[in-house]
Amino acid sequence: MRSKCSKELYVKFLKVTSQRYSAFSLSEVSPRELSHDSISRWLADTRCRPKDIWLSSKSSVINTEGVLIADESVISKSRSNKIDLARYMYSGNEHDIVKGIGVLSFLWSRTDTKDMSPFDYRIYAPPEDGKTKNDHFREMLRNNHARGVNPEAVIADSWYSSLNNLKCIRSLERNWVMGLRKNRIVNRGAKLEDLDISKGGLRVHLRGYGWIYVFKFKSKNGRIDYIGTNLESPTREKIKSYVRMRWDIEVYHRELKQTCGLELCQARASRAQRNHIGFSILCWIELAKERAKANISFYRQNWSVIKDAISHQLAKELARA
Repeated sequence: MRSKCSKELYVKFLKVTSQRYSAFSLSEVSPRELSHDSISRWLADTRCRPKDIWLSSKSSVINTEGVLIADESVISKSRSNKIDLARYMYSGNEHDIVKGIGVLSFLWSRTDTKDMSPFDYRIYAPPEDGKTKNDHFREMLRNNHARGVNPEAVIADSWYSSLNNLKCIRSLERNWVMGLRKNRIVNRGAKLEDLDISKGGLRVHLRGYGWIYVFKFKSKNGRIDYIGTNLESPTREKIKSYVRMRWDIEVYHRELKQTCGLELCQARASRAQRNHIGFSILCWIELAKERAKANISFYRQNWSVIKDAISHQLAKELARA
């Protein structure tokens, strides 16, 4: 018997709920009668894949001017002991080892309108497929190159600036702007941290790769970041603008967690978790398109979901007084 639950119903539920994301909660508010067991079974049996994200975002990526931003996010499962995909890994937000599910995202950030569009993702689960984050990164680059994705630059932090990754980007004839670790070896055995790098950048020979430009940025708290690129004759302002755009993916991951219930699925089965993650991303895409069409802010959109219910409840409270 075909389940009464559907992708459309589940994604719409993620859009409008702000507190509870369980199958039981959906069964309570569904416009058609559904048991929470049937929703759980459907979530564990259906298929939501990265291709579905691409189909939803394709028109926002192809033939537009933008950059490809890559980064991972850890979906916290610290209180869950029996979720198949959860494992211990380092979290940049927590600056510690946490239990969770790792997701690598590709985000398209347009340089003209500043709009953002997630268009690919992978869940890294080495026990299931034997692939690391960097394996997924290169695979995603090649797949999206074949799709016709043509970014001005591939932007990522130092985790993704390994030689294999940089050579992969070069083989696809793409530019990259990435963080480099301070102990990266350049020229004849020198470390980046030992070089005198002016504000205009420095042309160096990256061991195992070739000639690149490196820029040094120092924040107010004293942190020093080294940014490398294979762009020809890059300016400091151009590199700084690309570094700022990298923040877009942090905003995207935060909104996914805060408004789309990314971390709040407690299903144990791997397939159910994978589906919920995919549906959460589809939810974000729908919300982003509605914000752009209505020209409203993220916060205004959230308020519009609950204001009618609050107004109705407020009127009831006043009527009792």
